[in-house]
Amino acid sequence: MTRKLVIVGGGPGGYVAAIRAAQLGAKVSLIEAGRLGGTCLNRGCIPTKALYENARVLNTIKQSEVFGINVKGYDVDIKRMNERKQQIVEGLVSGIDRLLRANGVEVINGTGTFADKETIVVVEHSGKRYEVKGENILIATGSLPSVLPIPGTDLQGVVTSARLLETAKIPSSMVVIGGGVVGTEFAGIYNAFGTDVTVMEYMPRILPDMDHDIGKRLTPALKRKGIRVHTGVEVKGIFRDEEGLIVKAEGQKGEIAVKAEKVLVSTGRRMNAEGLNLDAAGIDYDEKGIKVNENFATNIPGIYAIGDVIEGPMLAHVASDEGKAAVENMLGLKGHINYDAVPSCVFSFPEVAAVGLTEQQAKERGIPYLTGKFMFNANGKALTMEAGEGFIKAVAAKETKEIIGVHMMGPHASDLIHEAALAVTNKLTISQIARTLHTHPTLSEAFLEAVLGLENRAIHAAPNFRK
Repeated sequence: MTRKLVIVGGGPGGYVAAIRAAQLGAKVSLIEAGRLGGTCLNRGCIPTKALYENARVLNTIKQSEVFGINVKGYDVDIKRMNERKQQIVEGLVSGIDRLLRANGVEVINGTGTFADKETIVVVEHSGKRYEVKGENILIATGSLPSVLPIPGTDLQGVVTSARLLETAKIPSSMVVIGGGVVGTEFAGIYNAFGTDVTVMEYMPRILPDMDHDIGKRLTPALKRKGIRVHTGVEVKGIFRDEEGLIVKAEGQKGEIAVKAEKVLVSTGRRMNAEGLNLDAAGIDYDEKGIKVNENFATNIPGIYAIGDVIEGPMLAHVASDEGKAAVENMLGLKGHINYDAVPSCVFSFPEVAAVGLTEQQAKERGIPYLTGKFMFNANGKALTMEAGEGFIKAVAAKETKEIIGVHMMGPHASDLIHEAALAVTNKLTISQIARTLHTHPTLSEAFLEAVLGLENRAIHAAPNFRK
């Protein structure tokens, strides 16, 4: 049978691409080996954020006396937490299935393997085997955890984030290897659950890909919550004795050895091309991913790739946008993504979010720039929430006065970042933001003040604190 478009992978890139293609009149077959929604929905973003909300509630309870509310006692029921998490996931998976079918997308539950550049061999879970051909084929198979060759990663109790999400018992202690987004989020979640958490990061700071001010200020915030953070250390191995696991690392101060009941390895992700047989189709790829052009087309006409299987930000919303852009390009429209305006969030305590260029990137590109910063401890709404920790930092091009980057750490940063994303995407200037009235009292006022600080016009910051 022949279809206009065959998509391999039903995660946030694949299923969004399928719906967009159907909207444009294409006949679509979507092949998914596991569950619709992919890693993000089933083993990543959504279940993690469900547990994050549990952790947030726990942190609020612990802080309740500050609000004049005395909580006599509480229990942490991990079984109920997991049930709630799974209910959310199941509801969303069912919703995606209904959306696909409502848009006329054929959903095939099975694996897809290239037989040649025009043919996908499908093996359904029932064992049924057949070929599917498409005028266009889109690869959207996502990524897998990348585990470094550290001795001991095969020991019982050493897990990836997906396995940690399935835990039926809150560990008394845990070492997190990797201080990136995943490691930082799980460190905060399990710290709230009562686990003694230690983070080990090879780079000089946690969240090393974000603006340097973020890692610099988030580290002491985590330490104040009782999380031990070791940066600039190399993990040499994981060992087991009669008491449990031991993680040994080396840094500038010598050897570090930390005992833990559980070890989370969160050292990045790699493209998932297992079983695809890319070579049979002649598709060009390397360890960074499948090679594509600006239209997400591979070197083989009619074959496209998006999301975590190509080089670039491994973010669910990026995969979704790439999926829409790819099918628009293949169906005669002009899809495009501005990678300089991709918002990203870290659900830590406090939250972190960013969009656009960091100071370091602006320097590397030779862009003269201005910076403005505003602290949440001067924001009335944040203080009423007992959430005055953190800041918003704006970066603008010195010549054009356009906002080119915004970086924040503080309450509801994951929500606040989208006003900044609008500014960066649409190249709004300092004066345009300054003329936009912001409601008082709100957290959003902090963004306005940070932008005003770019020209030393911030009202609620002393002159020497405006930069």
